[in-house]
Amino acid sequence: MNATKDFFMMLSQNKALNGAAKRWGLKLGAQSVVAGTTIEEMVESIRKLNAEGISATIDNLGEFVFEKEEALQAKQQILEVIDAIHQHQLDAHISLKPTQLGLDIDYKFCLENLRDIVAKAHDYTIFVNFDMEDHSHLQPSFDILEELHQDYDNIGTVIQAYFFRAEEDLEKYKNYRLRIVKGAYKEPAELAYQEKAEIDANYIQLIEYHLLHGKFTSIATHDHHVINHVLQFVNEHNIPNSQFEFQMLYGFRKELQLELAKKGYNFCTYVPFGNDWYGYFMRRLAERPQNLNLVVRQTFNKKTNTMIGMGMGMFLLGRLSKGSAKG
Repeated sequence: MNATKDFFMMLSQNKALNGAAKRWGLKLGAQSVVAGTTIEEMVESIRKLNAEGISATIDNLGEFVFEKEEALQAKQQILEVIDAIHQHQLDAHISLKPTQLGLDIDYKFCLENLRDIVAKAHDYTIFVNFDMEDHSHLQPSFDILEELHQDYDNIGTVIQAYFFRAEEDLEKYKNYRLRIVKGAYKEPAELAYQEKAEIDANYIQLIEYHLLHGKFTSIATHDHHVINHVLQFVNEHNIPNSQFEFQMLYGFRKELQLELAKKGYNFCTYVPFGNDWYGYFMRRLAERPQNLNLVVRQTFNKKTNTMIGMGMGMFLLGRLSKGSAKG
């Protein structure tokens, strides 16, 4: 299983395949987990979620940007998303990655891009969540968050349970709205837990602590065992529903998303959209290679198994490689 995860993480970082994927568009299964490539398509997807009592956090896909022009284009797109949320009165907020806004180019350049976004969102009372990325970007992202928090209160971030430092970060930022996740990047053993059992145990511990001591907790998981544990915990400790929400990714476990929303729990779907879908898609496959089976089933409307799923993975690789060679 680790070999499979490493395979998809390797693919997620391949720039040539990422370029080929943009040319292919959402033709190889990603359409089931990415809510379109345009703002108009994204708005329609969120309207459907809102009609079911589900809110959304919107990710304008893209990361690891190294050119200022590309970062400025991403900023403009996110500003337009904020306008769309306001114009269409969507129950939605923003999730963004600092690397998409220039963190790998220049710290101050990234800070000012993020300031423009947060300021506009603040005018519309729209929340902005800073997604956390790999370990090399962790501290600079926290630093920007702290700088902006001096002037704006509509921002929060993510705590990744696989990091050894997660408990310390949770304590430091407990007065922020936080999304708690297990973590989606391949991190070195000297910085992060490597075993699933250790990550899961730390994840539960972080959730419980922030539910008891934090501002607002977004519990991002598809694991019904974790969800059932949380439901029992909040009941035992009389934690009101207004203090937390569950989050899942767009296109995954739709029935469970609807079930929790219908039971009256706050539910938020993470809605990615845009042309730069490749890295996101591959990390979803790396997290749970079984997700490839889901993609195949939803794409071809029939049951499959792990062998077919992995065959589809190799097909994806082959088609994208052929496309990158032509480019």
